[in-house]
Order: sequence, then C-alpha cells, then structure tokens
Amino acid sequence: MNPPADTAPAPTDVRRFTPLQRWIHRTTAALMGVCVVTAACLYVPQLAELVGRRALVVTLHQWAGLALPVPVLAGLASRVFRADLGRLNRFGPHDRVWLRAVLRRDGRPEARPAGKFNAGQKIYASWIAGATLVMLGTGLMMWFTHLTPLLWRTSATFVHDWLALTIGIVLAGHIGMALADPESRRGLRTGRVSRHWAEREHSLWRP
Repeated sequence: MNPPADTAPAPTDVRRFTPLQRWIHRTTAALMGVCVVTAACLYVPQLAELVGRRALVVTLHQWAGLALPVPVLAGLASRVFRADLGRLNRFGPHDRVWLRAVLRRDGRPEARPAGKFNAGQKIYASWIAGATLVMLGTGLMMWFTHLTPLLWRTSATFVHDWLALTIGIVLAGHIGMALADPESRRGLRTGRVSRHWAEREHSLWRP
C-alpha cells in the first residue's frame, strides 16, 4: 500500500539542468578550449614550433571564436535557459551576504546563502559574457583589416592579446573550482544533483 502523498519520502536527487543547457555548456566550453589552445599555439614560440601549420591554427582560432556565441544564441529558444539567464543577471541582498562571507573566508554554508546560482557564478557569467563580446569585436577588426583604420587595429590587437591572457587565468580558476566540487560537476554531466547538496550550497533555490 502506497503512503499518502504528504508522507512519501522526498527523492534524493533534483534536476538542475536540462539536456539543452548541458549541451550549451559543453559546446561553449569546447569552442572556448579551441580558442585558448590555438591562441597559445600562436603566441608561445615553443608551441608554435611544435605545432607548425600556422595558417591552419589561425583559421581554427578565427572560426571557433566566431562560433563562440552561437550555442547561447541557440539556447534563447528555450524558456528554461532564458529563466536561468535571468537568474544570473539579478543580484539580491543574499548575494552581497555571500560575497562578504567569501571575503571573510567564512566557509559555513549558512553564511553563504544562494539561489540556483551563487554570487560568484553570477559575476563569472557576466564577466565571461562581456569578455567574449569584446574578444569577438576586436578579433573581427584584426581579421577584416580593410574595415578599420590602422590605429583601431593596433588598439584592437593590444586589447585582444591582454584580454586573452586574462581569460586564460580566469578559466583556470573556474576549472579549479569545478574540480573541487564533484557534485557541481555531476550536475553539468547528468543534469541532476543530490537534494542534500542543493540545500547546503543553494539554500534559497527551490527546484
């Protein structure tokens, strides 16, 4: 005999991401990875000598960069994805509490309230989105040299190169934090996380 609905045991897992959201993340990560690896091969002499075929590396870099926004643009057709973008784009009082706890190095879960995304994830998402747009714009100026004056192209090259280095450092930090949180990686791999983890790390999230 089945127990009444109000006494039935809660499921141990909750859904965090849909298959489309996971596809967007994986595709974007793959394209970003191609951009980073090809950039390293273009700018680090030892890697350039090892790989060779500079023209092919340049072509891969250009087209991967041009395609980088495509997964997110395709995802806008999904209501769930748009809702998550809205969550990432909104800061609340609890996000300020979360940031203060990080600055104080207070690791207690109750000191770091968060919705589906914490303040650190929101800042990272906003920064990487802005950086991608800047990289796309400066990259196009470097690619289509006849469209802009020399001064613009020189400035674009400077911004593109230094921002690329910054992106590499930020991505390394992002990957390091992901490696330190197996349950978060599981959410991106399978779309589901444990209810215990969700209640501990994202106490304000109501899946």
